[in-house]
Amino acid sequence: MNTPLKNRYDFVLVFDVQDGNPNGDPDAGNLPRMDPETGRGLVTDVCLKRKVRNFVQLTKANDPGCSIYIKEKAILGDAHFKAFKDSNIPTGEISKKEIPAGSQELFSDLALPEGLSVERNENGEGHLLVVLADADKDDITRWIKDENPPKEVATLIKAALKDAKPRKPTAAETEKGRAKMCEDYYDIRTFGAVMALKSAPSCGQVRGPVQMTFARSVDPVVALEHSITRMAVATKAEAEKQSGDNRTMGRKHTIPYGIYVAHGFVSAHLANQTSFSEEDLELFWNALISMFEHDRSAARGLMATRSLIVFKHDTALGNALAHKLFELVQVKRKTDPAMPAREFRDYEIVIDKAHVPNGVTLDVKV
Repeated sequence: MNTPLKNRYDFVLVFDVQDGNPNGDPDAGNLPRMDPETGRGLVTDVCLKRKVRNFVQLTKANDPGCSIYIKEKAILGDAHFKAFKDSNIPTGEISKKEIPAGSQELFSDLALPEGLSVERNENGEGHLLVVLADADKDDITRWIKDENPPKEVATLIKAALKDAKPRKPTAAETEKGRAKMCEDYYDIRTFGAVMALKSAPSCGQVRGPVQMTFARSVDPVVALEHSITRMAVATKAEAEKQSGDNRTMGRKHTIPYGIYVAHGFVSAHLANQTSFSEEDLELFWNALISMFEHDRSAARGLMATRSLIVFKHDTALGNALAHKLFELVQVKRKTDPAMPAREFRDYEIVIDKAHVPNGVTLDVKV
């Protein structure tokens, strides 16, 4: 049972990193992201959402409605076609071409790409080359180029491709596809998605009820660069060049310590549009609390959620301004500020509970 969301929420997420790189910038040699004017560290909202997605995928992989749309090595168009198929919405016209008797044996020796198949004619005599409406024509064209099948085979496939026509869905069908995607994919109904693809039926656009800011470190951070050595090489040529020493040098970037603060918002009105429920929200809180526990790597060092502070409004529209609520939470240095901070005990999280406004409930989950 999915319980509709009736309240607005604002939240503060506090996490830290020790001897790791919380969010490397690929355009800067994977250096930790920083504000160049202040030296304070940054972690993008996309990075945090990625960790939430990974947590849900790991813990709810077999649960209905908890699939992940944006995941590693995903083919997004496949999800669109599945949504339309499950909703009994046609996606286009299948192309069928009769295979000449002299060419049938040529097709039997080929491993055809996805979207192409050979089936027996309805009258039981001869065979047909079938191209699905949702076949990836670019992929099939590349297959022809790479495999270089016999000329008559390539000619027949190209002719069949021209007759396979994807169908543009109506506005009502697009809306059905959008609703089905929200039903099936947790990250779509949580964060939203743009689902207008040229290679697949359009499922429109979803504005997610949960939004997050960049996380920013409380104090400036120092990016360190470390030389690292691998006692192995990739090829014999490298080994011979090093006379058997077999060493490979590399670089690794870390920050000694940083404590970061991110802010987030949950809209009840947008939640009702995507069917984001109270159960989905509880899963989201659990993900924020535990996502670093399942995201360990040598590059990220020691990361942990230190606090999750949630402000629950009594109404869907809200009873206070978000920035005013965020000002009630301060992360302060409690050891000598002249000395560099190196652990969480150098800070304290102070919440001004006395000034939480009427109509808002404070819930410190961590």
